Amino acid sequence: MKKLIFSVLLITVISFSSQAQKTIGAGLAYGSEIENLGIGINAEFDLNDQIDISPSFIYYFKKNNVTLWELNGNINYIFSSSGPTFYGIAGLNITGVKVDAGVFGDRSDSELGLNLGVGASFAQSGSVIPFAEAKYVLSNYDQLSLFGGVRFPF
Repeated sequence: MKKLIFSVLLITVISFSSQAQKTIGAGLAYGSEIENLGIGINAEFDLNDQIDISPSFIYYFKKNNVTLWELNGNINYIFSSSGPTFYGIAGLNITGVKVDAGVFGDRSDSELGLNLGVGASFAQSGSVIPFAEAKYVLSNYDQLSLFGGVRFPF
């Protein structure tokens, strides 16, 4: 099911953005509920001057026998593009949790949720675009997710 959702999301993004500007990158994340760092990948596909589609995947490092990941499909609404680009974030989230229960085996669960947040891209001369995002995930695994890194046009 997760592979199917990811595949559909990826195909949709690629088909909508064949002529649009596209960026892809990576960065570090922090989850407020898991209270741990993670690494992630992120992309942006321009639909028009004010709307981008932005899929991302974040894997949070294992802490206290708990592993958490999130797959996001966001739509970014650009408020301002003069200087740094500021945007609002709204989208869908799938959060997966795996708990290593030792001799009792592993327990895992996933939950669908909503993302709401804000972000900024800091276009520099050259091909590196730093970005920062803060979003709140509304689901059974509520948490504030802070994510920042760099993207590269392709």
